[in-house]
Amino acid sequence: MDRNGTPWNSGPHPPSIHIPALWGTVAPTIFPRVGYSFLSFLMFINTVLTVFNNGLVIAVMMKNPSLLQPMNVFILSLAISDLMIGLCGSLVVTITNYQGSFFIGYAACVFQGFAVNYFGLVSLWTLTLLAYERYNVVCKPRAGLKLSMRRSIIGILFVWIFCLFWAVAPLFGWSSYGPEGVQTSCSLAWEERSWSNYSYLILYTLLCFIVPVAVIIYCYSKVLKSMNRLNRSVELQGGRSSQKENEHAISMVLAMVIAFFVCWLPYTALSVVVVVDPELYIPPIVATMPMYFAKTSPVYNPIIYFLSNKQFRDAALEVLSCGRYIPHAPTATISINMRPLNRRSRLTSLSRSVNTHSKVLPL
Repeated sequence: MDRNGTPWNSGPHPPSIHIPALWGTVAPTIFPRVGYSFLSFLMFINTVLTVFNNGLVIAVMMKNPSLLQPMNVFILSLAISDLMIGLCGSLVVTITNYQGSFFIGYAACVFQGFAVNYFGLVSLWTLTLLAYERYNVVCKPRAGLKLSMRRSIIGILFVWIFCLFWAVAPLFGWSSYGPEGVQTSCSLAWEERSWSNYSYLILYTLLCFIVPVAVIIYCYSKVLKSMNRLNRSVELQGGRSSQKENEHAISMVLAMVIAFFVCWLPYTALSVVVVVDPELYIPPIVATMPMYFAKTSPVYNPIIYFLSNKQFRDAALEVLSCGRYIPHAPTATISINMRPLNRRSRLTSLSRSVNTHSKVLPL
């Protein structure tokens, strides 16, 4: 029986899983019916865009093996994890919001909380790894030259295993999974008041949010500084500054950082508030919104990291048109996966070529 006197209808469950909410037998009344319908509609749009965008990225990569360069392996991993967020998270939430309650049972709640937590962390750390490797390629040429398929795969495997630990821990009693906010989705039990939960949330916030944020900001700020220094050096030598490419790269970096914060900052803020002030009452709708913001990241990640590249767009159009679209001859472009800044004599030619680590082979 729950705290409102409503009997559970899903049978006994382990005591380590904290489920503080109504469960299936009675529809929640903490949110108006029209509110659930609105959330269901938004999550339906989010699910369609997530599946389409990330499915397209995976299809393009599989159809064009030449795209599977070391740097692009991170994009493929990101697309897979984002697709799973859409299928295990957004799709389920669309259905439960349409019903007005999490009616599919306790086991499904734990699974959804685990899956969204796991694949969300994988996406977050893949973005961090991508930022770090771009920093190496641009700012540390010797490290960038070592980027290989083997190193990329090892990095991806580390990310998936590291994130698996943090997603599995609540299943064994270190924190727990349960319904959140308006009771139509499941995630970590932020409201659980126990030292076990606090210790998990503190380390979780530090290693899974603060560290990635610091790495991403540091790496992309260094990338921008290196690009500006490059343009100044080209101008001093009488060459043509790649102003257009530089502006495009700056806008890309800003888009990445802003999207990252819009997606993950509310989630981080909630975890910090719960740890700092355990007695603070958080309204259900406020507790729900951070997870909904996090579920939007699979929509714009493919746009920022994949479809913004012209050669990738050409490959995507070729797939969508079943081969009828003929891409134009590739032109020299520079993305933020720029050529290493290893010799001053190469500065004047940088605007005309791209390093093989970051270049997309002609299709």
